[in-house]
Amino acid sequence: MKKHFEQVGWLNNSNIYEVNIRQYTPEGTFAAFQNHLPRLREMGVKILWLMPITPISTQERQGSLGSYYACSSYTEINSEFGELADFKQLVKAAHENDMKLIIDWVANHTGWDHHWAIEHPDWYVKNADGDFTERNGWHDVIDLNFESPQMRNALIDAMKFWVNECDIDGFRCDMAHLVPLDFWIDARRKCDALKSLCWLAECEVVEYHEAFDISYAWEWMHITEKMMKGFASLEHFKGVIEKYQTYPANAKKLFFTSNHDENSWNGTDIEKYGRASKTFAVFTCLWKGIPLVYSGQEIPNTKRLKFFDKDEILWTKNPSLHAFYQALLTLRLLHKAMQTGGELRFIDNPLNDKILSFLWQNDDAKIFVLLNFSNNDKLRFSINEPGLAGSYVNLFSGIEHLVQNDQHFEMQGWEYFVYATKE
Repeated sequence: MKKHFEQVGWLNNSNIYEVNIRQYTPEGTFAAFQNHLPRLREMGVKILWLMPITPISTQERQGSLGSYYACSSYTEINSEFGELADFKQLVKAAHENDMKLIIDWVANHTGWDHHWAIEHPDWYVKNADGDFTERNGWHDVIDLNFESPQMRNALIDAMKFWVNECDIDGFRCDMAHLVPLDFWIDARRKCDALKSLCWLAECEVVEYHEAFDISYAWEWMHITEKMMKGFASLEHFKGVIEKYQTYPANAKKLFFTSNHDENSWNGTDIEKYGRASKTFAVFTCLWKGIPLVYSGQEIPNTKRLKFFDKDEILWTKNPSLHAFYQALLTLRLLHKAMQTGGELRFIDNPLNDKILSFLWQNDDAKIFVLLNFSNNDKLRFSINEPGLAGSYVNLFSGIEHLVQNDQHFEMQGWEYFVYATKE
């Protein structure tokens, strides 16, 4: 597969935090969210992904406020969130807090009353009766026609607007596989000419890595849900991540236990995974790829947020999982074992149907991870692995452990151990 683009260096060992501006604060504004930046910086967040910031169509609107993903303009700000100046200030503040900021981009369709529908109806797909249409069952949007060169150019110009005007750092592209790949290649070539950007695709089509740096690990997430219901095994889990290892060099997968769609339609990570939620989160943060944390997971948020109406996140003064994510994200960012040159490999154990064990190593720097993906308590086993020996610190207890090449372990149901050598 041909690779067209160089990847920005700041993606290495990074992470993404998805921001639901509407629900994040009582005000639901850029300015109110900006107050959370110091906390998120302390937690180790490096890339902020904002759900669509554009105005929402009123025609065929769902709920009281409508879907972020049914826009009425590609180059205006949703007035509920503030003004353009407020968004620019948020981007500036993110950069001052050593974070990047990417925006959600919905290229496949617009809302029914997008101004293009009036000004350029030929830029849309029509049905047999000559009416606007949508091919995926979303009644509040209408599909754009990618056979129109004029529409393509206008859409790319709109993307360039946010780079030029607001200094954003990239795009998360909604349902990217519904848009022709050659469009994305053209869009990236023209936008990257302005500034090197991060490109995240909501799709799992390997060929789309010709244009994108990161693609969703949907298959992995669906396997984890099946595991919790007893319909899939750790062997299936390993099969998916081994398949991801065959992706082109530098192709990154986005691992997550929640996002806006999962939370609203399928349940919170606590609802889906229960006791296992943190075990799966440890994997997302320490496996090869990019981990995603959704707004409020650090509380943890235990309610499904309404998608089309105001339903604010109920923040606590000290989110109980702040330190949990801080430890994981900071380890990923700073430990030598996961930096350039670090190698990742499975470590065999006698309970491979229940225990996942892997090792990051870069010279003498090591991170050793054990995850019990079962509810079985008192699992006792030994691992005999040359090169495992060393002095490690347990990431969460801070206790130092002298691990031998032939080491005995005992784990409780859904327990996780993360051992890292001292830096």
